[in-house]
Amino acid sequence: MATKKKTTKTKREKELEEKVKTLESIINNFEKVQEKLKEEQAKKEKQDLKTKEKIEFIRKDLKDQLVAQNRFGEHFNDMIENYLFYVKLKEGLQYDIIEKGIRYEARTGNGYTTDKPNESVKNLINVTTEMRKILQDLNLKEPEEPPEEGEDDGLL
Repeated sequence: MATKKKTTKTKREKELEEKVKTLESIINNFEKVQEKLKEEQAKKEKQDLKTKEKIEFIRKDLKDQLVAQNRFGEHFNDMIENYLFYVKLKEGLQYDIIEKGIRYEARTGNGYTTDKPNESVKNLINVTTEMRKILQDLNLKEPEEPPEEGEDDGLL
């Protein structure tokens, strides 16, 4: 009758198995992080596209208002472009506030976590103030928001 020989793993084999498990765990975590980054990038690209569409709508609206007032010139176009820069900045700040919140946790140099105010909140107030000043200088009204996809625009 054949006897089964018990095989015991050597210390080296056990160490190698542990290292393989560790590497598999690291790879798995890396893949999860990569997937999360791809999702965040797709979300950011979608937001950027919405912002570009909004800026084009606002550009047209503001220029139409200037034409209606018989106000032409590069000075006015430059002020509109400044306004549009602030629109893009405002959208980014709002996105940051939505993602991080009004306060967020940050790690200090000592390794402790601390609760910090999101600077985007304060910056958003300053940006919207500047936007209003530009509109006042141009004697223009704030453009109406374009209808979102799927919203009824009142047309048949």
